[in-house]
Amino acid sequence: MSAAGVPARAAAVKILGEVLRKRRPLDAVETEIVAQSRLEPRDAGFARAIASETLRRFGQIDALIRAFVPKAPPLHRSGPTLEILMAGVCELLFLDVAPHAAVDAANRLAAADNKAVHFKALINAVLRRVSKEGKEVLASKDADRLNTPDWLWQSWRAAYGDQAARTIASAHAHEPPTDFVLKDDAHAPAGATQLLGNVWRMTQTGRVDLLEGFSEGAWWVQDFAASLPARLLGDIRGQRVIDLCAAPGGKTMQLAAMGADVTAVEREPSRMMRLRENLERAKLRAQLIEADMRDYETEPAPFVLLDAPCSATGTIRRHPELPWIKSASDIQLTAQAAGEFLDVAADMVAPGGTLVFAVCSLEPEEGSEQVADFLARDESFSRKSITPEEIFGLNELIDANGDLRTLPCHLADKGGMDGFYAARLIRS
Repeated sequence: MSAAGVPARAAAVKILGEVLRKRRPLDAVETEIVAQSRLEPRDAGFARAIASETLRRFGQIDALIRAFVPKAPPLHRSGPTLEILMAGVCELLFLDVAPHAAVDAANRLAAADNKAVHFKALINAVLRRVSKEGKEVLASKDADRLNTPDWLWQSWRAAYGDQAARTIASAHAHEPPTDFVLKDDAHAPAGATQLLGNVWRMTQTGRVDLLEGFSEGAWWVQDFAASLPARLLGDIRGQRVIDLCAAPGGKTMQLAAMGADVTAVEREPSRMMRLRENLERAKLRAQLIEADMRDYETEPAPFVLLDAPCSATGTIRRHPELPWIKSASDIQLTAQAAGEFLDVAADMVAPGGTLVFAVCSLEPEEGSEQVADFLARDESFSRKSITPEEIFGLNELIDANGDLRTLPCHLADKGGMDGFYAARLIRS
């Protein structure tokens, strides 16, 4: 291939380095490096595709490189050699790039780096071998197991059983569709199909800000699973609802569109700015409070929604870097914080009021175990089980306790959904 595709690949290699070596979130790194590289839209899309698919298939790619390179080049001497190899393997085996194009581009990237240049022959030899033998070697390995770190695999097996853990891991190998929540009487973007209720779905989107209806605020992007917790509040038209940890605003817009008097609390200034922009675009109103919810003092409200900070392992399809930049210790930290957030949210609920606690996590420590511990220490609250009728008749999304428990493999024939947990608690 000519040098035309090299800038995109160079950006992808930089993205992978920032994510894997510094444990930075993929979205933020992509935005930063794509802007720095001044890539054309097509090249930017290619860079993102390489980076995200490499992370989605990281376990497989890493195992293959280890099989072909028993002794990995030392990081302090080899520069981006490993990232160049990973991106090249991804192109060859998962993006179906022509072998000569992928190998030539990898050689160019190595030649342009004063450390990787010393490993150019290795990169060339490995990628040529991968182009010939890679698919056969991969076919003999357990993709689901390789693409899931031990700490997550064991957690899911314990929580959901062996088969469900494998089905979850398998769902993570596929790029997710994009869901749109429509305002009343609004039209969905061309190419979208109705999923359930006012949620529509599209498999190929590109830039959502270029789709019809975006600038008019006819809809907002929100995964189907993420749209369910707000529904558990019931009829909130004209009622005060406190939305805690509210950014980026999908639930805030949903609550406002349902006719509620919404107070949205968010502590991060940049995330609050995004929430405000989303509300303005959708022409919806809410009272915005920029504060840590633990410092926010207010009169109790009849409805409180807490979408608590968590590991976000339910969103791995959208954030394929998560398994590789987080660890079991991160779950312990977020679980500790969740208990504190839940107690604070409970104090905001008026007598007889409803509290919905939600997390976009697959880990019981952040979801069901939090609710069990909370109910054990606060006898003024009790669980109100969710009924299938409230969630479009999807009985499989209700766990044994009557709480919401969605998995990435649910609605698999329609493209799946994010993993979410939510419990509805009533104050006596």
